[in-house]
Amino acid sequence: MDWIAFSSKDQLEEIKNRDGYSVIFKHSTRCPISSMAKRRFEMDADSIPSDIPLYFLDLIQYRDISNQIAEDFKVVHQSPQVLLIKKGDCVLEASHGDISAEEVAGEIKE
Repeated sequence: MDWIAFSSKDQLEEIKNRDGYSVIFKHSTRCPISSMAKRRFEMDADSIPSDIPLYFLDLIQYRDISNQIAEDFKVVHQSPQVLLIKKGDCVLEASHGDISAEEVAGEIKE
């Protein structure tokens, strides 16, 4: 799997305007729980179709983008957090131990 570094608000607009799915993984580089959730997600990421862009947001470095994500998709800011976006709407949100690549893949297949 290849993460796309999420580092600009322009990317947020691209995600919101995309017809298909996009995944956003918000990660705190200072949090061991976030690191564990990221590793677990990456181990099962091959269950997600390869044409789905996987965005990785370092929310320590880009907290302003993280806040904008929470506002735009009407979700409470969490860390770690995964969001599945489809046509500008958040169709799945999970945080901490609830983060699952398999759940993301299951939502895409429905």
